[in-house]
Amino acid sequence: MTTGAIGGAAPASAVLTKDVLAAGSGVAFAFGVGAFTGIAAGLTMPRGPVTNGQALALLLGCLVAGAVAGWAARARWAILLVPAVHILAFELVRIGASGPTVDLPRLDSAFGVLAFLVGRGVYAAQALAPLAVGAWLGVGLAKRAAGAPVSLLPPVLMALPLLAIAVCLLMPARTPPVLGADGRPVPGGIAELTTVKLGGVDQAIMVRAHSADAPVLLYLSGGPGQSDLPYSRLLFDGLTKHFVVVGWDQRGTGKSYAAFEPLSELTLERAVGDVIELAEHLRARFGEEKVYLLGESWGSTLGVLAAQRRPDLFHAFIGSGQMVSQSLTDRIIWRDLLAYAERNGDWRLYDRVLTLGEPPYDDVPWSNAFVMASYWRLEPPYTPPASYRERGAAANLGFYGVMGSEYSLIEKVNVLRGLVDVFWALYPQLQGLDLRRDAPTLDVPVYLLDGLGELSARRDLALEWFDGLQAPLKRVFTYANAGHSVAFEQFEALERVLLDTVLPETYALGE
Repeated sequence: MTTGAIGGAAPASAVLTKDVLAAGSGVAFAFGVGAFTGIAAGLTMPRGPVTNGQALALLLGCLVAGAVAGWAARARWAILLVPAVHILAFELVRIGASGPTVDLPRLDSAFGVLAFLVGRGVYAAQALAPLAVGAWLGVGLAKRAAGAPVSLLPPVLMALPLLAIAVCLLMPARTPPVLGADGRPVPGGIAELTTVKLGGVDQAIMVRAHSADAPVLLYLSGGPGQSDLPYSRLLFDGLTKHFVVVGWDQRGTGKSYAAFEPLSELTLERAVGDVIELAEHLRARFGEEKVYLLGESWGSTLGVLAAQRRPDLFHAFIGSGQMVSQSLTDRIIWRDLLAYAERNGDWRLYDRVLTLGEPPYDDVPWSNAFVMASYWRLEPPYTPPASYRERGAAANLGFYGVMGSEYSLIEKVNVLRGLVDVFWALYPQLQGLDLRRDAPTLDVPVYLLDGLGELSARRDLALEWFDGLQAPLKRVFTYANAGHSVAFEQFEALERVLLDTVLPETYALGE
């Protein structure tokens, strides 16, 4: 007597085999979804999404892919498997990408935590969370289709924040209109965010003016890597009555982070070339023979080098927080911190600074971040003007200005990514530069904004360079209640300097 199916039912072994095969195919499919999405993301956006379009496509694509994988797997392990395989594939494919936000995490400092959050943390919110939520929803849908009483409310509720992020990604950046004394937009005024192609890549600029007929003032922000668009809009508002004020997110910075390419294009030579191309663009657009150039900190280095190479493009150069020799400044600050720690008996600080070793530092930007966080110990005491403090507090621009309307959602992240990555790429290239040797002569008028609250390691070198500088005309303006960011802290005084001194003198020179 043979044993077989009773009443036509399949043997238990056949049912078991079918279930095993189904489970195996579900695992394979879920694994494949995770691998495919990770590989695709790694190939197309190795630094993570850098535009709103990329972020939106990644978020929605991962949500759908996760749901498909969950439906095929019909098991909750897919909620963990799919994101885990995705991130493994993503990290393997983008292994050639370099920079603090994509390298191995350094969580031993606030700067390292910031790099991790804006790199991998943000990516997890845009890819891993949608994959997990999608898989959860897909599993629930599959089980309900099979007749199981599964609630879809938890995954749906988890999906709502992701959809809210998607909606925010659709909101464009903007800069507020230029207003007149009556609080209304100025007729014929300019208030725009746009891009220009510099060195073959799109870079973002902000243009604000009461009239397109005014002379052009190009502002170069500090860093390397800092975006100052909201701050320059806020503090240079008065200048828009007299100038076409142009702010610029340099290559790899803020709104221009998509142009970050450290291994080939992000060089000091290319940065100077970008300034020159932008000046030529502005000269052509506004019908001006020359433009005025204002540089802050790193921007002051960039401005000097651009004015040196192409003096025919610039009426004058105005330096704020003027940098001269970054390597010497770093060594002086290192020694000053050791002396400070010894004077105050702060041996923990002394040991930490001594352990860093004398600059240049090998582990940019990590050692630099620690030293910069200690600047307050060396700064002469001063109080910025009340107008600067009150205007800044009322604007609520947030950490490094990321709450400014000039940035879309992903650009807010890019502000911080650029701050870390561009500094890492460009700062070591400044170590051999010394303006006392490399720029002893400029063929344009030079105006120096000097703050008594500046670190002596910067200020002394700036004044030494300026004293020896050969230029058609040069003037220094010193302020007791200003430090490194004189153009911002003394924005009202800057307006008077430009209107009462710079414009009349450069016109008289025929510049």
